[in-house]
Amino acid sequence: MRAEKSEQLKIADAMSTRNPPSLRRVLGLWSAVSIVVGTVIGSGVFLVPSTMIRYVGSVPALFVVWTVAGLLTLFGALTYSELAAAMPEAGGEYVYLSAAYGPFWGFLYGWTQFWVAKSGSIATLAAGFYTYLTLFFPLLGASLAVVPLHIGPGGSLLEVHYGQLVAIALILILGAVNYMGVRAGGNVQIFVTVIKMALIAGLIAVGILSGRGHMGHFAAHISARAGVTGFFAAMVSALWAYDGWNNVSMISSEIREPQRNLPRALIFGTLAVIATYVLINIAYFYVLTPGQVAASHRVASDMMSNLWGPAAAGLVSVAVLISIFAALNGSILSGSRVPYAMARDGLFFRHAAAVHPRFQTPGTSMLMLCAWSCVVVLSGWYDDLYNFVIFGSWILYLMTAVSLFVLRRKQPNLRRPYRVTGYPLVPVLFIVVAAMLLFSTLRTRPRESIMGLGLMGLGAPFYLYWNRRRSVH
Repeated sequence: MRAEKSEQLKIADAMSTRNPPSLRRVLGLWSAVSIVVGTVIGSGVFLVPSTMIRYVGSVPALFVVWTVAGLLTLFGALTYSELAAAMPEAGGEYVYLSAAYGPFWGFLYGWTQFWVAKSGSIATLAAGFYTYLTLFFPLLGASLAVVPLHIGPGGSLLEVHYGQLVAIALILILGAVNYMGVRAGGNVQIFVTVIKMALIAGLIAVGILSGRGHMGHFAAHISARAGVTGFFAAMVSALWAYDGWNNVSMISSEIREPQRNLPRALIFGTLAVIATYVLINIAYFYVLTPGQVAASHRVASDMMSNLWGPAAAGLVSVAVLISIFAALNGSILSGSRVPYAMARDGLFFRHAAAVHPRFQTPGTSMLMLCAWSCVVVLSGWYDDLYNFVIFGSWILYLMTAVSLFVLRRKQPNLRRPYRVTGYPLVPVLFIVVAAMLLFSTLRTRPRESIMGLGLMGLGAPFYLYWNRRRSVH
């Protein structure tokens, strides 16, 4: 009997070796749309209008920036739709860049995402969550300990707050939810995104229909940085608020009917975000003057406070908390697939390629991303890291858009269920505006841009090591 059981175990082990667990296509269209909408709309739209109006000075100019940034995002989504439908694999840009230019460029994207961009984004969202939570629990803003080492932001002493522990706990909880199944993470994403959009719709309705604003606000001006420099500086802020629209492509291998659902999710989700941003800004500037918006640190809260008093501002904080929660869940769900894809190709720590036999999720990759994000939260460097990597990230976004043309020439027979609407004008416009944005960013923020490229370049020796190792095997 024991010998028979032993033989059965050997057979099972052999089968599992030949057929290792893999990711499953269990997410439908609404899950994909909620990843786009829920990940994009975080805290940005509640914060950046004040920065943007200080750059452009007039409300009409601000709406031009929102519209141009929205169209740029839509053109990017249309471009990515063709790539995602043609290559519906885990990793998103990692896959497209590798196919178009070779594995080094895909690796550079994945390296930047794991160590800086995605981990910095997760840390920033988690820190934003606890910052808003301090409105209800002020103790969270208090210092827990000071590490007597100059390793904090800007070389300062490292100070740890109670709220950072809450941020870390939130990352770990959402990591656990997504670890236990992509369907669980997707359902959470749909649920919180629906609640978030309902609350934002309520804010828009209260602001626009209050009858207590003034249309004259839309024609008012304040002193600001004029010209093209101010326009592109405001554009950077707007694009930060739109950032994350591409995340759904990272989880392509787990979406049902990806050839149909991925383009729909990217296009419909992006259009929903653009409409939301325009409408909520109409509400802001109907109730508040440009000067009030420019002086505000929490525009939505100040709008509600202006209409209904301080108690109403607390409701906005709840909406922001839910909004950040959805964005954080979507970031963990999608971001963990990039190191998984790299490891699967032998270009990252090999354990990151493991798929949990029961939950069918890249569990090790997810744990690694969450653990590193928690370190970034504790360090306090998340804002600096994110600012450093914007320039380099947009170079890779631009290269991804160019890869559309490269792959049409390089792989003409590749099945393309969706082809870019408005080709070649739409991807060309995305590439041109992205190049202008990069040029402006390099001019206005040369230090951050060069440091960002340096952070990306640190991955080169690791690529050489992993690439050599996989060549040997």
